[in-house]
Amino acid sequence: MEGQASAPAEAEVREPRSLLRNRHFLLLWAGQTVGELGARITTVVVPLVAATTLHASAFQIALLTSFAWLPFLFFSLPAGILADRLDQRKLMVGCDLGRVALMTSVPVVAGLGELPLWYLYVVVSASGMLSVLFSVAYRARMPVVVKAHHLADGTAKLETSREFAEFTGPALGGLLVDLFGATRAFLGNGLAYLVSAVTLWFDRTPAAEDPAEETEAAEEREPLRKEVAEGLAFIRGRSELLAILACSTTSNFFVMAVSSLGVTFMVRELDAHSWMVGLASSISAVVGIAVGLVANRAIQRIGTARAIRLAMAVPGPLYLLMPLAPAGWGFVLYGCGLAAFSVNAVLYNVAATSYRQRITPSHLLGRVNASFLWICYGVIPLGALFGGAMAAWFGLRTALLVSVLGMWSAALFVVFSPLRRMRDLPEE
Repeated sequence: MEGQASAPAEAEVREPRSLLRNRHFLLLWAGQTVGELGARITTVVVPLVAATTLHASAFQIALLTSFAWLPFLFFSLPAGILADRLDQRKLMVGCDLGRVALMTSVPVVAGLGELPLWYLYVVVSASGMLSVLFSVAYRARMPVVVKAHHLADGTAKLETSREFAEFTGPALGGLLVDLFGATRAFLGNGLAYLVSAVTLWFDRTPAAEDPAEETEAAEEREPLRKEVAEGLAFIRGRSELLAILACSTTSNFFVMAVSSLGVTFMVRELDAHSWMVGLASSISAVVGIAVGLVANRAIQRIGTARAIRLAMAVPGPLYLLMPLAPAGWGFVLYGCGLAAFSVNAVLYNVAATSYRQRITPSHLLGRVNASFLWICYGVIPLGALFGGAMAAWFGLRTALLVSVLGMWSAALFVVFSPLRRMRDLPEE
């Protein structure tokens, strides 16, 4: 890594009291925010291209979503090892540049002739693989950039950025489709990833390890299978982490079933235009941004364990607004149902993620994060296939109803777990 010789001395520099004065965190935050914006544009542009330009079926559109997330099932664990061994900043920059190339290739191919559906499958799959590596790397980098007592605050700010991207990305994606056409809208994705890469390149966070120790650690590395097993063993040894993992896995399965149907449902059942689809997502993101701004303080007041339980259980009934929305103005109700889930996601993710980062030893963090992603993100493509299959067999509205009830059921894993007797998660 760059600047290794002076790393031990630099690592002892006192961290600013506020993360807003921490240059390294601000660069990571900015890069992640812009990268999320590109990802959120994709979530609207890809299904809109498939539904309106390629006239794909509901199952084919759900399959696109599945292909985008399938790399989390097959690539998360190797990505964790790479994140522990290599320079995480350079990994993130490389992932962004790869996604720039993929996104900009779509309008080029479309300009040469008719855009085939199979090419969209290739693009979303390759982009998904790069997203896996980026996600694992930035989660492992957070504890390097900020101190342990700032992890919850830093995670809350990243969650706020995610909701900001959720607010602006879909609306911007729908607007780009209306203004420039479906395939040219991919250029907006590419530009967002390029800005993210440039921002992250200027982050020169000093390494905390001594170079001699890194060399010795490299010589003593275990076989890949054993390194992966160590990350999984750390999770199995903590009942709180297991409960959180089961909850996240169940929720992600059904959330992606909902997500894979959302655009198709609004276009074909609610008669929504492209800008309405973007606006529905933006409604939820406005609420998510507001919650993210106060998430850290709210969690400290409520208690970390209690916040996880309440965030999963309380908003559930409002999810039913999505499948019950009528045609026409129903996209507003759909957005309100998404907003309820945003409250859930922000509070839950801030409390659960900061806890995992706080208790995991730094040399295991990449593998533990990757193990979480492998399991709780690995079910996402299966959830997308489930949603598509349900829609094909029983119709879009019935499939959406089953899926939102499944989202709510994930709360059972934390409500009936060791967390139910706790106000706060244990400090280790």
